[in-house]
Amino acid sequence: MSVLLTRPGAVEATGPDAGVASHYGNPTKEQRLLTEGLAVVDLSHRGVVTVTGPDRLSWLHSLTTQHLLGLAPRASAETLVLSPKGHVEHALHVVDDGETTWLTTEPGAAPAVAAWLDSMRFMLRVEVADVTEGYAVLGEPVGAGSAPGEPLAWVDPWPREVGQTFAYGPPEDQHPARGRAWRELLVPRDELEAAVGGRPLAGTWAAEALRVAAWRPRAGVDTDHRSIPHELDWLRTAVHLQKGCYRGQETVARVKNLGRPPRRIVFLHLDGSGHVLPDPGTELVPVEGGRAVGTLTSVARHAEEGPIGLGVVRYASDPEAVLLAGDVSAAQTAIVVPEKPARRERPSAPRPPVAR
Repeated sequence: MSVLLTRPGAVEATGPDAGVASHYGNPTKEQRLLTEGLAVVDLSHRGVVTVTGPDRLSWLHSLTTQHLLGLAPRASAETLVLSPKGHVEHALHVVDDGETTWLTTEPGAAPAVAAWLDSMRFMLRVEVADVTEGYAVLGEPVGAGSAPGEPLAWVDPWPREVGQTFAYGPPEDQHPARGRAWRELLVPRDELEAAVGGRPLAGTWAAEALRVAAWRPRAGVDTDHRSIPHELDWLRTAVHLQKGCYRGQETVARVKNLGRPPRRIVFLHLDGSGHVLPDPGTELVPVEGGRAVGTLTSVARHAEEGPIGLGVVRYASDPEAVLLAGDVSAAQTAIVVPEKPARRERPSAPRPPVAR
């Protein structure tokens, strides 16, 4: 449990964010302070793993989806650990300080990540350690990377400016990307309160609202055991499509060449006329009726946009259909834009034989 939960007004989060504050009494105000760059979020429940040794970057490069060779000191990246069949197992935030590569993971995932990496060392000059007990993470909406003298920081590579387009769909169907200016500071756990200083604290309620509004997927929340990177639009930030072999690459290459993953992530504007919002895991059903086309994965209340969410739906489902999550209607915006099915020409009927 975080030491910052002793701050006045702190209410502990539940689910994947248990152990840190959901809010400190006013989540809407906290969200505005975050947007203005004035507040900081306690993410000390995230896991922290270190990799040291001269082979660390080339080794991680060979195991994960991102191009990590030559990663400059204090530069950061995002990479995925895939199963042999290409399913997402872990999303890792990577930053190197010139001597050590620091990986932060979703809460509770550090032991599994460290154990798997340790099992893959073989004869290489690397050492892996789970240092979650000694180091903590703070989140803040800052666009630039950390400079010498500042705490080491992972800078989110997710698009931060409108104008970038999506990985799927013809040009006429593509539309601007959303994003956020965000970074995660790595600080010694016993210096957590000092790192916050006099800045206001925001809870995960506010941080999650900004994440969902930025169309940013989260491992373990918007993914399940079947998820592949294409479905979450992770090809843009976490997968290097020209690098060499790594576990799960065959699936990445095959689905990229076909252009049609089984599912796709969507952004949802939820009807806010009621007091209760649907829970993550609620099925998404077309308002006209019929069987479910997907699942609501993230839900948040945004200070300006109101109730919003992310969902994962069948790739071929109608991108313009209004959906229902329980009794709440949800207007969708495609994040991974589905390709229009190619027109098939009808074969002409054979001509009858000419009598002679």
